Amino acid sequence: MGYRLSKIYTRTGDAGETGLADGRRVAKDHPRVEAMGEVDTLNSQLGLLLADLAENQATWPGLSEISAVLAPCQHRLFDLGGELAMPEYQALQQAEVERLEAAIDRWNEELGPLQNFILPGGTRLVAQAHVCRSLARSAERRCQQLNALEPLRGVGLAYVNRLSDLLFVAARLIARRQCIDEVLWQAAPKQPA
Repeated sequence: MGYRLSKIYTRTGDAGETGLADGRRVAKDHPRVEAMGEVDTLNSQLGLLLADLAENQATWPGLSEISAVLAPCQHRLFDLGGELAMPEYQALQQAEVERLEAAIDRWNEELGPLQNFILPGGTRLVAQAHVCRSLARSAERRCQQLNALEPLRGVGLAYVNRLSDLLFVAARLIARRQCIDEVLWQAAPKQPA
């Protein structure tokens, strides 16, 4: 593969516009750029989660399976970013959505049904998985906003939706494999009338 970037700064965005891979120039707050940015933020935070998982695998070997399922997601998010930057580009495949669904089903079987609302905490790893989950939801909202203006491929929308579900289940599984209790939501005490 040749060089992709020979110069990091171009000065072409100083006036508030950016170039898309298809040559169009759009405002930096265009819904397409917003969607690309949210997917990039999610990918960066997912990288942090994967780094933290790798650092903790010696202590909790059960985390390696979670890493193995999540690691390809960084590449697929990069593919999704490419599809957003180049509307004619198609990289994501339905098989990836199905891969996430299979992992969700497998992990949910180990966890059993959720009986309470849970909070994003307990350990740094659990909290980071929830950060990724919430960013996946944000990326999904931005993609849906763009989809309302410029239709996107359904597989990309389904992928980011399923990824948020996978990250929720991953957070629960991390807690289980770290042998810690999930942080359960507690309703505010009822005030006397």
